[in-house]
Amino acid sequence: MELAFYVYSVAMESLIPIVNQLQDVCNAVTIPLPIDLPQIVVVGTQSSGKSSVIESIVKREFLPRGSGIVTRRPLVIRLFKINDEDIKYSNHNINGSNQSRSGDWVKFKHLDKEFDDFDEVRQEIERETERVCGANKGICAEPITLGVYSKNVVNLTLVDLPGLTKNPVGDQPEDIEIQIRELVIKYIRNPNSIILAVTAANTDFATSEAIKLAREVDPEGKRTLAVLTKLDIMDPGTDALDVLTGKLIMIRLGIIGVVNRTQQDILNKKPIQKAIEDETSFLQRRYPSIADRNGQPYLSKRLSQLLMRHIRDCLPDLKIRINSLTSQYQAQLNSYGDPVTDKAKTIIDVITKFSLSYCDTIKGGKRQIKTTELCGGARIQYIFHDSFGRALSAINPLESLDNKAILTAARNAAGVRTAICVPDVFELLVTSQIKRLEDPSLRCVELVHEEMGRFVRHCGDEVQLELLRFPRLREKIEEILTKLLDERLPVTREAVENLVGYGSAFIDTEHPRLRESHYSAYHEPTRLPAETKAIQNGLPNGNVGADDINLRHERELRECDSIARKINAYFNIVREEIKVFVPRAIMHCMVNHIKSNLQSALIKEIYHREVFDELLSESDDITRRRKETADMLAALKKAGEIINAIHYQK
Repeated sequence: MELAFYVYSVAMESLIPIVNQLQDVCNAVTIPLPIDLPQIVVVGTQSSGKSSVIESIVKREFLPRGSGIVTRRPLVIRLFKINDEDIKYSNHNINGSNQSRSGDWVKFKHLDKEFDDFDEVRQEIERETERVCGANKGICAEPITLGVYSKNVVNLTLVDLPGLTKNPVGDQPEDIEIQIRELVIKYIRNPNSIILAVTAANTDFATSEAIKLAREVDPEGKRTLAVLTKLDIMDPGTDALDVLTGKLIMIRLGIIGVVNRTQQDILNKKPIQKAIEDETSFLQRRYPSIADRNGQPYLSKRLSQLLMRHIRDCLPDLKIRINSLTSQYQAQLNSYGDPVTDKAKTIIDVITKFSLSYCDTIKGGKRQIKTTELCGGARIQYIFHDSFGRALSAINPLESLDNKAILTAARNAAGVRTAICVPDVFELLVTSQIKRLEDPSLRCVELVHEEMGRFVRHCGDEVQLELLRFPRLREKIEEILTKLLDERLPVTREAVENLVGYGSAFIDTEHPRLRESHYSAYHEPTRLPAETKAIQNGLPNGNVGADDINLRHERELRECDSIARKINAYFNIVREEIKVFVPRAIMHCMVNHIKSNLQSALIKEIYHREVFDELLSESDDITRRRKETADMLAALKKAGEIINAIHYQK
């Protein structure tokens, strides 16, 4: 039974280096892989003892110390447990020379160099922090990653974060509290992380900032382990028994008490191993009933167990996530296209795809249908039936034509004759009114012309990627399309102007609807104005306006009403025809012409071998994105290989 448990433990412990390999793969690409790997995140306020806890786990003193914010970048610390054989048969490059190593060593991710002097490790952390964050007290989210290889550690991955603070001090930014909080939340929000919440025993555990933050992202406490530091400096007569046994606040994964080295111990260079021995004596003396479940050695063992269990639980979801991302990035890489080998074929393919997609945008029926806005042919339809229709309907056929205006026009047309007897006054007036239909009709042409110039952005995703890939080819295509549209604009305008002209070129006085309006005019009662003035014996001084013209009797009023009805009726007849035939003219002269001639025009203007190189030069953005995607895909495939090989190692 013990042998089986030992074999299981060894197999499980081998998972931690595998996760470290995955972390290396993730960090090898420019853009971090969107997968959350299991790790232990250490959280606590400034001076809570975080650094001492980490150094006790590592069994080495290597972290920068000082006042204020010392940890200003996330520090990813990977612990690799090695044996004598690893040391005996491995030669490592130490400070540029080949020699066998007998003790522990550190390897930074950003340096091709290994350190066995841990004072130099501290100095390198400080240098690398200052290189990115500057000499002030600002923080940065870019992590420093280092591996610690030792016989005296357990396999772990720890992330040390800046200590939580309330008020800026010295050179710290005004919003330092918010910056640190956001950075901490980013790491502990990872559902695959274990949160190591560090709190000093000489503070109120119930109001611990680390515990409060952990509960925000892990309300059920499934992945939070608490550490109570500085047990030896509590006030005389007090102890932390209620806290450590969970009577004060229950922490699901437990609360482990530790004793830190004091500042004087650090100044006196007290060895960490001696500090651990003293801690053991203190716990057995002050907390004998729970001494075996507290202290630095127990914390390391507990963290290793939790991390191994957590990795085991996370691996199935990680495998699914990696496989899904691999398919996603493979499709994305495919969308950027292969390097161009046959330039002539590529030109023809892009022109054909664009032409078909542009025409599909007009006629509809595309595979991808937008639900947020009208696009393509639907916008043309909207212009015809809504914008143009409303503009026509808003025109009043009798605007500025009341009875006096009609009578004035009739008398002017009659001259010395009797005004009402002039037969062509209706035709004269209705012609001028029909002319008012021209402006909205020409505006309709302009709107369709503008929309067709914008259809390029509504082409399919595949075409958009091709155009994005070759920006100069896109510019040339848009230039030719604009030229075609501009050539059709005057032709279409002329056709529409003619349509409006046709409406007034021949006034069909025998039209049935016009005859109906004429008949009704003589069968409806007409009332004279309440006051009518007698005809003056002479002309008034100055100009004679319509207001100076008076209806002589009921017959004149009836005749004016009749003419107004006929104008209204005939205008509506022509307006309905214009509403139908203007869209037809635009479709024939512009829209359908472009659809029929776009591809041939593009080939004629573009298919010249001497410009192939220029037109097919890729954009810097696509080149960059293809490389990033290819690197990401390679990393995902490598990660997949690592995970898929796990079951062979058990």
